[in-house]
Amino acid sequence: MSDKTILLVDDAAFMRMMLKDILSKNGYNVVGEAENGAKAIEKYKELKPSLVIMDITMPEMDGINAAKGIKSVDNGALIIMCSAMGQQAMVIESIQAGARDFIVKPFQADRVLEAVQKVIGQ
Repeated sequence: MSDKTILLVDDAAFMRMMLKDILSKNGYNVVGEAENGAKAIEKYKELKPSLVIMDITMPEMDGINAAKGIKSVDNGALIIMCSAMGQQAMVIESIQAGARDFIVKPFQADRVLEAVQKVIGQ
């Protein structure tokens, strides 16, 4: 099992597609996708990816609660949160929930890759 497996969580399919494109072109393996926080926790348990990249604002369960849920299942889980510009309070909250880094939308490939490399040390 590669240690470059990634679970993408975003309610917008095109955002997941953009991320998947950036990551797969750079040797990462996107093993799963989820469109809300509740599904993210299920997928995490099932797939045990080395990293989760998760949107904060989603229906049903937001990314912060999902991050807490994933951390309760696996305290060593590596999570990068992402969100639109200007949500500083959310950044702090997501770090408190256990996120290791934060990327802002619209995604810049360089920043996404830098965050991923920093967090999973590849």
